Amino acid sequence: MNKFLIFALILIAVFSCKTPEARKPVSSQSGSFIDASVERNKKLNAKEQADINKIMEAQENDYIASESGFWYYYNTKTEIDSLQTPKFGDIINYNYNVKALNGSLIYSEETIKTQTYAMDKQELFTGLREGLKLMKPDETVTFIFPSQKAYGYYGDEDKIGRNTPLICKVTVNSITQNQNN
Repeated sequence: MNKFLIFALILIAVFSCKTPEARKPVSSQSGSFIDASVERNKKLNAKEQADINKIMEAQENDYIASESGFWYYYNTKTEIDSLQTPKFGDIINYNYNVKALNGSLIYSEETIKTQTYAMDKQELFTGLREGLKLMKPDETVTFIFPSQKAYGYYGDEDKIGRNTPLICKVTVNSITQNQNN
């Protein structure tokens, strides 16, 4: 009986030390959804780019292409070099409006009212945040943001639909330097 018990224990020990085997996936995905999404986004981007180029060509303004992927021109430019653009934590007081590419007003300055923004410490859509970094006090700049720099896929869940490029006219009233800079 002891030999049988020892043999059973050895047998259990040998079979319980077996390495785990990888399981086969229940279903496999080919990545076709991602490929289709990439193609859809490329087409959307090309259409937006063509629409934006038409607007820029129709106007007589000298648009500047930003490194962040949007375009802008100065309505009012401050030539004083002593004034600095905002840095991290600076408080910016500004006004702006929002228009669709066709020129229809979505939000007026009166609707939005004067805004105060702590640079890179508060939520703001990407294009406007990057645009404010380029501005000095008393400057007015008109920006054209492609949808991915505006409200993107979701819109603002109110008046701005998904994948909507925007034109924003922004005026910086003042920049208060952060004392920690």
